[in-house]
Amino acid sequence: MKYVIGVDLGTSAVKILLVNQNGEVSNEVSKSYPLIIEKSGYSEQNPEEWVEKTKAGLAELIQQFDGDINDIEGISFSGQMHGLVLVDQNNEVLRNAILWNDTRTTPQCQEIYDTVGKERLLEITKNPALEGFTLPKILWVKEHEPELFERASVFMLPKDYLRYRLTGNIHMEYSDAAGTLLLNVGERNWSSEILESFGLTPDFCPPLVESHDLVGTLTPESAEETGLAETVKIFAGGADNACGAIGSGILSEGKTLCSIGTSGVVLSYEERSDLDFEGKVHYFNHGEENAFYTMGVTLAAGYSLSWYKDTFAKEESFDQFLEGIEEVAPGSNGLLFTPYIVGERTPHADSMIRGTFIGIDAAHERKHFSRAVLEGITFSLNESLEIFRSSGKTIDTIISIGGGAKNETWLQMQADIFNAKIEKLTSEQGPGMGAAMLAAYGCGWFPSLKECAQEFINTSKTYHPIPENVEVYKNVFSIYQQVYNQTKEMNDQLRAFRK
Repeated sequence: MKYVIGVDLGTSAVKILLVNQNGEVSNEVSKSYPLIIEKSGYSEQNPEEWVEKTKAGLAELIQQFDGDINDIEGISFSGQMHGLVLVDQNNEVLRNAILWNDTRTTPQCQEIYDTVGKERLLEITKNPALEGFTLPKILWVKEHEPELFERASVFMLPKDYLRYRLTGNIHMEYSDAAGTLLLNVGERNWSSEILESFGLTPDFCPPLVESHDLVGTLTPESAEETGLAETVKIFAGGADNACGAIGSGILSEGKTLCSIGTSGVVLSYEERSDLDFEGKVHYFNHGEENAFYTMGVTLAAGYSLSWYKDTFAKEESFDQFLEGIEEVAPGSNGLLFTPYIVGERTPHADSMIRGTFIGIDAAHERKHFSRAVLEGITFSLNESLEIFRSSGKTIDTIISIGGGAKNETWLQMQADIFNAKIEKLTSEQGPGMGAAMLAAYGCGWFPSLKECAQEFINTSKTYHPIPENVEVYKNVFSIYQQVYNQTKEMNDQLRAFRK
């Protein structure tokens, strides 16, 4: 039996999957590492932690492997997007990596708009200037740490730095490069216009490759430290959301992913690079060659539910806490929740808006509040789907993963609110599986990623929209969409009382 390895470099841990030719996970290892938060709004990590923990995880995986290490043919990577790693001319790291969830760069986002223009930025990069992206981080270092920045030779993203340390070769692939605000997403090259606007040179950017491209083999040192063969093939990999899409089979027009974790994501496959969403949703290169995806984000999706449970029933399990929601009719007996408890991202990029319960009645019990929270999270995600559909997209099938796929009532709710068929997967491994699939495709196991997905990914259950529920939810959703504008001013006034 042949094997590949998928390495998912996340924000809190690296997860490593050993996957066989049938798409079965033979073993998995996870190693955590800390965040460095020096002050409010800052979020950094030491890149050396990624390297040490990944090598340790690979070594543990190999120690537990009772086959021939030469049967492990390939490794590929998924990684947290947007994080900035700066290295000098000797490829030595100059400072801690600044991560995707670091929010110190608001002035630099405005600088980008002032220099490039909002419309021109959207034309080139397909995305607005948000604090999470890489270019604002580069400009922050250039402004606040100029002597250090003078020594910077090239920038990398987290998984690309990890891969460099394993192979000695520097590359970046399109799906991660699309989240830097330096890539011309449609033309698939570094934008000379944006680079020149900020005094950056093309040499500052790594060579671009496809996600399935072979970019090297292990260095002798890395092979010795991990126990892997030096000949194992290393493939470029993809951004975590792109790999999550691949690992869920989002590889054809009409296929859409709903992933509910701490935040929530709806992501839809795109064949074209010329659609115009006016920056309301993200628009990135996919991990599949010459493909793209659009993505909307709810900042507090699963977090809204965990906040609600921990506030009112900390000791209960989620299953206990959600008991009775199936008895409540769609619309939660006139109770509405908006999940803006930490601000919102799509379609309202507003860090100051806050959540609401509206319509509280003496007849409401806990089960009504619980169902309203689930409905509110799903309504927020549906706003992104409506943006996709308004561009003419047909969305008929949605793969649901994460916390939203763990409750039968919530899965049916998604089918009814999204008015689409919802599919739950037999085995859900997310971005790590997508990385493994890129390695399998790169190794030549399959002629395409689509055919790999047909072998590796299976649906366990399908939920169809119930027409009468769809109609109810259309009416409630129209009320939900009014809440943001009608509560924005009140929330602004309430800011003075928040501590």
